[in-house]
Amino acid sequence: MKFEELNLNEDVMQGLDAMNFQETTPVQEKTIPIILEGKDVIACAQTGTGKTAAYILPLLHKLTTEPHTDDRVNAIIMAPTRELAQQIDMQFEGFSYFVPVSTIAVYGGGDGASWETQKHGLQSGADIIIATPGRLITLLDMHDIDLSGVHYFILDEADRMLDMGFHDDIMKIVNKLPQERQTIMFSATMPPKIRQLAKQILKNPEEIQIAISKPNEAIMQAAYICYERQKIDLIREMFGKPVSSKSIIFSSSKQKVKELAHTLKRMNFNAAEMHSDLEQNVREQVLLDFKNSKITILVATDIVARGIDIEDIGLVVNYDVPHDAEDYIHRIGRTARANAEGLAITFVSEKEQGKFHDIERFLEKDIYKIPIPASLGEGPAYNPKAATGYNSHSKFKNRNKRKNFKKK
Repeated sequence: MKFEELNLNEDVMQGLDAMNFQETTPVQEKTIPIILEGKDVIACAQTGTGKTAAYILPLLHKLTTEPHTDDRVNAIIMAPTRELAQQIDMQFEGFSYFVPVSTIAVYGGGDGASWETQKHGLQSGADIIIATPGRLITLLDMHDIDLSGVHYFILDEADRMLDMGFHDDIMKIVNKLPQERQTIMFSATMPPKIRQLAKQILKNPEEIQIAISKPNEAIMQAAYICYERQKIDLIREMFGKPVSSKSIIFSSSKQKVKELAHTLKRMNFNAAEMHSDLEQNVREQVLLDFKNSKITILVATDIVARGIDIEDIGLVVNYDVPHDAEDYIHRIGRTARANAEGLAITFVSEKEQGKFHDIERFLEKDIYKIPIPASLGEGPAYNPKAATGYNSHSKFKNRNKRKNFKKK
């Protein structure tokens, strides 16, 4: 479908034309018409499907064609992390270039000046507030802020917000909003807790399922079957020779991230770490340096697996196996963007073989196993059924339930 078929406001279309946006993605084609009708929506769509524009564009259209007050907040968009809130704010800047709406991002980690700017935006009535739950709750608790003019409430990556423990904060914010509003929820997965939240805050929602997509075909996937002790030596082996493109090394452990970054720096690589222990200004600078190629290797937790769009990343390394197939797809999806090719390599220890086999079953393919370099000795055999604590049946069954989520 072409954007011009959606009958969006002329100023919104002008912004799309300026950015050379012509064709909708599947999630945009399915959700934008429903949002324009004013219905509540619950949509299952992962990062990289164009879901941000799926709610930005109809929201801009509504704010330019329907009456609203200028001195109160009209729309709130909730995001789980500062990085995603910033990215949504940046996308608004592009799409709203020709549209007279105001936005302000509300998140923690800044200085006193940013606090005052955020407070002023909430009190004076910015059209759109893009906020993390914790910071917004703090401002609402400390200051007299009127949310009675909010007509649109949007939750982006709702599953991640619940995973981070924000359910009570979300409900506290919901209780301050008008009953008559349009609520839109996007989630990469649809577990029972998301269903329960939807029942609490949405009214007769339209359900949209964009199937969890398989990884981009341009990503070459491979794995090392290794002992845990061999992983650091594999890193030294892989990065012991020049690397021509940017790389991300993912680990689920902040401690491992710190140790790996330290090791790579000692090898004289332009490496940096990214995790939630860092101050916000440090995280922003690291991402900027990575985008500008001042840093070529980013060692990170899953904080950058979703919601961060950086081009020319040629290699993704999973130092440990992600918790499930969806996390795996998000991680490796950082490479092969903008029609480029990429390589994703996963280190699989003996105890992780069961989880990795679950990922292979979800992808319906065997991922190529690279022989361990002879200098590192032999690795273990790949025998996932013998992996400690392995119980694939129930996990895979749950994956199929999500995969077969009924479309409406």
